[in-house]
Amino acid sequence: MENNIYALQYALDTFYFLMGGAFVMWMAAGFAMLESGLVRAKNTTEILTKNIVLYGLACTAYLAVGYHIMYGGGFFLFGMDLLDTQAVLTQFTNRENGFDGAAIYSPAADFFFQAVFVATCMSIVSGAIAERMKLWIFLTFALVMTSIIYPISGSWGWGGQEVFGLYSLTEDLGFKDFAGSGLVHFVGASAALAGVILLGPRIGKYGERGEVRAIPGANLPLATLGTFILWLGWFGFNGASVLKLSDITSAHSVAVVFLNTNAAASGGLLGALIISYLKFRKADLTMILNGALAGLVAITASPDTTSPVLAVLIGVAAGILVVFSILLMDKLQLDDPVGAISVHGVAGLLGLLVVPLSAEGTSFLGQLAGAATLFIWAFGASFAVWWLLKRFFGLRISAEDEYQGADISECGMEAYPEFSNKA
Repeated sequence: MENNIYALQYALDTFYFLMGGAFVMWMAAGFAMLESGLVRAKNTTEILTKNIVLYGLACTAYLAVGYHIMYGGGFFLFGMDLLDTQAVLTQFTNRENGFDGAAIYSPAADFFFQAVFVATCMSIVSGAIAERMKLWIFLTFALVMTSIIYPISGSWGWGGQEVFGLYSLTEDLGFKDFAGSGLVHFVGASAALAGVILLGPRIGKYGERGEVRAIPGANLPLATLGTFILWLGWFGFNGASVLKLSDITSAHSVAVVFLNTNAAASGGLLGALIISYLKFRKADLTMILNGALAGLVAITASPDTTSPVLAVLIGVAAGILVVFSILLMDKLQLDDPVGAISVHGVAGLLGLLVVPLSAEGTSFLGQLAGAATLFIWAFGASFAVWWLLKRFFGLRISAEDEYQGADISECGMEAYPEFSNKA
């Protein structure tokens, strides 16, 4: 009877992990739609290519190298430790103290869930450097990011590994990041910021006197669809980070996480709507979309401990901040076509810093120190990789190719050929 309980727990938690991972995988489609909607039509095929290739590349690199760095679990591409059925059975057949409520699930499910997080982190970068970077240069950076840079920062916060002799955030600082406001989103935005600084703005984005020239996206319906897909996927992102579902406490925690995730997204949307109307006297759809995403990013560090009211307030704050951050980025002439650095960086930092409002055992100082550690590592390592790529290969497509569109120069095809002037 006892083993039957363990088996049922194992089946439920493994299935929940897998479904959560599938929801997070679907976020790749959300990023692809959001980014393709916010870039110009002549760059649509190239941004879609980036998003689907980086997903496959991230999963493969993490399988071969990244998971070992992050969790010390071995090079599974060659060792195939994840297929050891006997090790799985041992989890519940050798228990001496009876049913203890600990999470037990397939290590293969755990790997899958972690792998789709890596792809999400890298997707943040693709939008920020859109419309002017060489495709193969981006993919080269993606290989380094997903196999080394992200796994090392993840090991400090989640893996408990003392990689390269550096300390663990969770053990030394009391740092908390439930599902990745910092470890996924802030790290991805830091890497993107380094690339944007070295890459420079799109041609024509800023005038000689520093004036900002709007470059509208080609397809706002697609951008809106992408936001809804990301919103849905976030329930897997945060919800499955509870790690189990098979007892009353965990099931309730999952429900709370879902509730707070949705509340923060709604708050972020409303915050961005209100502040954009007060500032521009218009309901700016792109700001509204980014406000919802900012709310999702900000709540990700503590959706398990906040009250619904606090979740809404965190979302509202994130939605307001993201509008001002996007405007500030333009004043600094840091060209981010989709607002990724503001959404994932600024809102990610906010999410880390508000954790002590609801989570016991955390402190503002510990969260700030953790955020600083993540930024220094992710920005510094990424800047070094971007600089080397720029030094030896160049980051940008030519001015002629940028004018014509990256679809032709990088992919040899257009997303909307029937609307081309050549048709």
